[in-house]
Formats: sequence, C-alpha cells, structure tokens
Amino acid sequence: MATGPELIVVELGRTRYAEAWELQRRVFQARQEGRIGDTLLLTEHEHVYTLGKGADENHLLAKDEELSLRGVEVFRIDRGGDITYHGPGQLVGYPILDLTGHYQDIHRYLREMESVIIDTLAEYGVEGGREPEFTGVWSGGEKVAAIGVKVSRWVTMHGFALNVSTDLSYFDRIIPCGIFHKGVTSLQNILGRECVLSDVQARLVRHFSERFRRKVKQTSPDELKTLLRHPEALIEEHR
Repeated sequence: MATGPELIVVELGRTRYAEAWELQRRVFQARQEGRIGDTLLLTEHEHVYTLGKGADENHLLAKDEELSLRGVEVFRIDRGGDITYHGPGQLVGYPILDLTGHYQDIHRYLREMESVIIDTLAEYGVEGGREPEFTGVWSGGEKVAAIGVKVSRWVTMHGFALNVSTDLSYFDRIIPCGIFHKGVTSLQNILGRECVLSDVQARLVRHFSERFRRKVKQTSPDELKTLLRHPEALIEEHR
C-alpha cells in the first residue's frame, strides 16, 4: 500500500441505493467543510437504475410493471452521464476526494480512475482500455466499468461501477450510458470462471491508494457515522 496522507476506506456491503446516496452526501459535505479526509466508500447495490443529469428517460426501456416485478428501483441523480445499472455482483466505488490536495483537473481525475480499474483487471490477465469518445473502461469492445462523477468546489462524489459477476441481463432493459452500438461485459464473463467480489475489491483498493498516493485507513460503517457525528475525532489532519 502507498504511504502518505490517509484515505478512509469504508466497505458498506450490500446497500439500497438511497441509503448509500444519503451517506455519500453527508461525507461529501463533511469533506467540503474540511471535517473529514479523503474517503472511498465501497458497496454492492440492490438492483437499481440511475439516471444522470443529462439522461434521456427513453433510454430506460423497462416499464413500471416490469421494474416492480424484478425489484428494480429508479433514481434520477446529480452526477454527469446518462443511465446505468447497479446491482449484485458489481463493485461500486464512491471516492470523495478534495482534488486541491491532488490536482485541479477533472479530466485527469477521470483518467486516473480508469487507470485504477485497468490496473486491477490486469491482475487477472484481462486487458482493459479506453474508448476515445467515451468515459469508462472497456475490454474487447464492451464496457466493463462505468464512471460518472460530480465535482463541486473541487470535491468529488459518485464514481465508478465495475462489473465483476453482474447479471448482465439487467443492462438489456436500458441503453447503458446512452450508447447504442456497444455491449456490456463483466470480469467473470471475460474470464469464463467465478470471480469473488471481495478479492477484486482488495486489489482495487491497493491500486487506488497507489494511484492517488494515499495510505489506507480501513474504517467500519459505524465508525464512519461516529466520525460524521463527532468531527473532533478527525482533528488529526490528513497530511
């Protein structure tokens, strides 16, 4: 792991989208106010479709009855990008970073997140790459990871979603990221064998800490909530 200022890493486990979104917003506000250091929230969502600020609702192909039958929620949120799916078997990361402590360059930030995922895939012998016109990570011409962010006062929220063992059939009911002519894949689909999400997560955290030059501080969800209630516990500045 990298050395340097701390990165608070919180493994939330399986969450409903609204629950994780509310926690993310609380951490985002605390980071803007300097009450908490750089933080990476990691989760695996229950089935949900999220639409970014510029999303076309026509890209959601499923009707209300089908959504109800399959137990899929729908949220319109404040990140960039179009529509995407989150669900079991997908590793979702929400980096909440103050880019003034890194670089004030959103495009570079997006490329750095892509690099974290590309480096993680490489550990499995999978070649990940970029597509010139699109954000995200691709393998064999299909998207394996989506990225969508919001940046305000140089603090980031939202992040990436890496398909590990995701049920890809849920992508059939949307036009993912508004891209008509590209498919979606998963690490498990590429390898043709079972992939354990926790193993992928551990490798990704290591690459994230190295890429962003932060020392990992594993923190439980309960500890994070305590820190948010009692910010004096975080007076030790992340330097």
